[in-house]
Amino acid sequence: MKYRRLTVEELEQLEQDFIRFLATNSITGEDWVKMKSNNPKKSNEFIDLFSDLIFDRTLKKVEHLEFKTPNDIKLFHCLENKIVMLGLFIEGNSDIDFTKPTNPQSMLDQLKKSSAQLKLYQAEKQFSKQREMELFEMMENGCLISKGELFRTLQQLKEGQE
Repeated sequence: MKYRRLTVEELEQLEQDFIRFLATNSITGEDWVKMKSNNPKKSNEFIDLFSDLIFDRTLKKVEHLEFKTPNDIKLFHCLENKIVMLGLFIEGNSDIDFTKPTNPQSMLDQLKKSSAQLKLYQAEKQFSKQREMELFEMMENGCLISKGELFRTLQQLKEGQE
């Protein structure tokens, strides 16, 4: 298995996709019920294969990831051969918590009331292993898929500083 087995909840959400997957493998609903009872090892192999297929398909489409802690945001632009990271760090004492939803103006107001400063940083690296596998590991460690809006905003902010 390349990634991990989908959870029961994930499989339930993908039920129609799984039914199509079984159908493309010439397995009817009745055949599946029999297989689960009579040959659980084989049915588990099909679930593993389906899980890898879903993760591969999903990870190939990922363009942006984000990782937030209370005082740090790391935003990733996932290109074909490398990953670009923009980060925003709160240096000093502040009531700002990036993990809690709040509007940007409220954050700025809180920042002005404190002695803390925002630090913007950037890095990039080539993928050290297969792109999808590296993205999967990042997601397993807490990164979430994003649309990239915050990445683009920080990129514009960084370009304005240069």
